[in-house]
Amino acid sequence: MKGRHLEAKGKGEYTYDYANDMLLFKIKNRDYLKSLDFDNLIVDIDKEGFITGLRIFDASKIFNIPKLALKNIKSWRFNASIEDKKVTIQLEFIPILRNKPLIKQGQNLVREAIGSKVSNSEVLCTVA
Repeated sequence: MKGRHLEAKGKGEYTYDYANDMLLFKIKNRDYLKSLDFDNLIVDIDKEGFITGLRIFDASKIFNIPKLALKNIKSWRFNASIEDKKVTIQLEFIPILRNKPLIKQGQNLVREAIGSKVSNSEVLCTVA
């Protein structure tokens, strides 16, 4: 059974911390409530129960992309859902290296939120 849906088209932003190889995608102007930690992936949940942020540690290793390319992402989107305590995130982005896009397959990140009080929801976020 699907829960609530949040459409955040054009309300996203990303940052990349080169020194720590940490990639962050988030929806602007949402009220943070808590985070779910899945080792190298942290998901931020807002006060309405939507996934509004995604932090990926060791991003260059996880995606097999040079760190320099992660500093310049042309476009991105994530579609995240929580259903029966299973967190599913589909992440697509186009990193640029030497003025050329690196086309890679999208990543599906599925984790189980065992012991967490999360309600079913779905969110789609894209950059403007």
